[in-house]
Amino acid sequence: MPADMNDYFKKKKPNNSQNQNNNNNNGNNQSFNNPFNNMGGKGGTWLIVIVALILGFVLLKPFTIINSGEVGIKINTGKFEDKPLGPGLHFYIPILQKIVPVNTRIRLITYSNVNTGSLGDGYQNYEGGLKRNPAITVLDRRGLTVNIDLAVQYRLRAESAPETIEKWGTSWEEKIINSKVREVVRDVVGQYTAEQLPEMRNEIASAIETKIKQSIEELPGKPVILTSVELRTINLPTKIKEQIERVQIAKQEVTIAEQMKEKAKQEALRKAEIAKGEAQKNRIEAQGEADKIRIEAGAQAKANKIIADSLTDKLLQMQQIKTQSKFNEALKVNKNAQIFLTPGGAVPNIWVDTKGKAQKAVSAQQ
Repeated sequence: MPADMNDYFKKKKPNNSQNQNNNNNNGNNQSFNNPFNNMGGKGGTWLIVIVALILGFVLLKPFTIINSGEVGIKINTGKFEDKPLGPGLHFYIPILQKIVPVNTRIRLITYSNVNTGSLGDGYQNYEGGLKRNPAITVLDRRGLTVNIDLAVQYRLRAESAPETIEKWGTSWEEKIINSKVREVVRDVVGQYTAEQLPEMRNEIASAIETKIKQSIEELPGKPVILTSVELRTINLPTKIKEQIERVQIAKQEVTIAEQMKEKAKQEALRKAEIAKGEAQKNRIEAQGEADKIRIEAGAQAKANKIIADSLTDKLLQMQQIKTQSKFNEALKVNKNAQIFLTPGGAVPNIWVDTKGKAQKAVSAQQ
């Protein structure tokens, strides 16, 4: 095409005579120069080829950029490559090849009838994924309907992402996570009655998490990494709720009665301990008093025995004389006194009448 254009301009180029005539006739006009005269045939061809390549590169865009938190899956004529592409710039051949970015960030799927709104920040394209499904409807052991609110965190395993997408497709979350979660929840909750669910909440939550992880890890290739399973709410039928509330109120009343009973028992024990202590105290005091009297009596008896052992006839006579002398001194001071003397031994009893009556002596010995 460039060669033909050069031939065309050459044919259109005026000869020298015509140029001279034109120059003579139009002195002020300039001669026409072909812009491709200085371009050789091969040079023009390469220039057009380069321009075509640039246009093709821009229009076909044979490259893609994989962001952090993603892996790229290269497809060669419909066949998935086993090794995923890491973050960075990657080239491919248009039409024959294609690179599909796959998000491997942590995802969250919730099962709830409560609408909490949607993401509103500027990083939605970088989010791992947030999905909301209706609460899981389960039948308890007696056939009553119960709604379970659940939250599951998980992420796609990067190293096996090509195999996972090839096998499960882009709807792998519904086929792996959603189906397994609903199956396990119905299996676990269906073993209990509605009344048992609130009391067995911790056991049920642990069983659900364990069985979901086990069910997903048993899949070939382990396509998903399960991060956490959170049991949020157990929504019971209204009648069951009312019945449970009545039972809880009754239990609280029984608990209060038991507490009052225990309090009364503790008070009785306290009073009994106080009475026991008082009795023990009185007994100890009585024992102490008795021991005191016994000790005093023993001491007095020992003293009396010592005194009795120390008395003699001469000592008694001497004491009698001293006593008589004191009586005589007392009569001098108080002449109206009447004194009855009881001397010991062979001395008779003497009655002393200080009012002028005759003294009488009565012998104590007949």
